[in-house]
Amino acid sequence: MSNADKAAGIFKEGFSCSMAMLSTYCEQFGLDKNLAYKVSSGFGGGMHLDQTCGAVTGAFMVIGLKFGRTRADDIEAKMKVAKMTNEFAKKFKARHGSIGCTALIGCNISTPQGFEEARKKNLFEQVCPKYVVSAAEILDEML
Repeated sequence: MSNADKAAGIFKEGFSCSMAMLSTYCEQFGLDKNLAYKVSSGFGGGMHLDQTCGAVTGAFMVIGLKFGRTRADDIEAKMKVAKMTNEFAKKFKARHGSIGCTALIGCNISTPQGFEEARKKNLFEQVCPKYVVSAAEILDEML
C-alpha cells in the first residue's frame, strides 16, 4: 500500500488531515503512532484557526522528523528543514493554488457555521482526501 493510500485511509477513519499525514510516516522515523496522533491533533483543519491545511502542516512535521535538528547549533539542519518545507509548500500550491484550508475547501471550518457547512456539503469526504493524498505524493517525491 502506498503512503498516499495509507494516509487517505487513516483520514477516512476519522482522524484529521494532519494526524493522517504524521501517523503515516512516524514509525519510519522512530515516533510512536499514538504519540504522533497526539502531537498532530491540534494542526488539522487549518490549525482550527483558518490557517494552513493540516495535510501541509502534517507533511512539515514529517520533514522535521527526517531532517530536523536536535542540537541548537545545527544550523545546517535548520536550513535544510526551512528549504524542504518551502519546497513542499511551493509544490502543493502549484497543484492546488493555495496551502490555506479555507481557500482549498471553500469554507472556514474554524467556525461552527463553517464546520457545519463543510459537513453538510460532505467536504471532509469529497474534497479533503485529495489534499491528503497529494501531500503524501509530494512528500514521497521529496523524501
